[in-house]
Amino acid sequence: MSYFIVDVESDGPVPSLYSMVCFGAVLVDDALDKTFYGETKPISQEWQEEALAISGINRHEHLAFDYPGDVMLSFEKWIKENSKGKPIFISDNNGYDWQFINYYFHAYLGSNPFGYSSRRLSDLFCGFYKKERYQWKHHRKTTHTHNPVDDAKGNAEALLYLRDQGLDIKLK
Repeated sequence: MSYFIVDVESDGPVPSLYSMVCFGAVLVDDALDKTFYGETKPISQEWQEEALAISGINRHEHLAFDYPGDVMLSFEKWIKENSKGKPIFISDNNGYDWQFINYYFHAYLGSNPFGYSSRRLSDLFCGFYKKERYQWKHHRKTTHTHNPVDDAKGNAEALLYLRDQGLDIKLK
């Protein structure tokens, strides 16, 4: 299995009604040097100013991004090139990040290379430390900037920290 940390920025709370703006992914290994960044043009006329502002991208810039099908095809190719075995999707908020990635893969390619499930980084920490809540974000080294590659890398660093503490996770 290969683990990928993914982070999404969007212009609203749900796919189809709103659009994914950009996303980043990092293959989890000791180097954290295999990354992917994608920008997708809107799929909806609806958008929320405050949601879009988080990404630092304005609507005019968003409208000029690439066709989502092309971006998702490139992402799928990158996943396959960097996977050994089944790719596993991990996110710090998979209820949000997963829904956009899953929707876009199915809408534009007909399937999702990650399959039908994902994992939440926070839950891995909670389970490992046997706590209902565990404040894990201080284990990131890369600053959380809302650039999705930076954010994915910081989350991958936190996962490597957890592995170094004894989480039995095999990185390939």
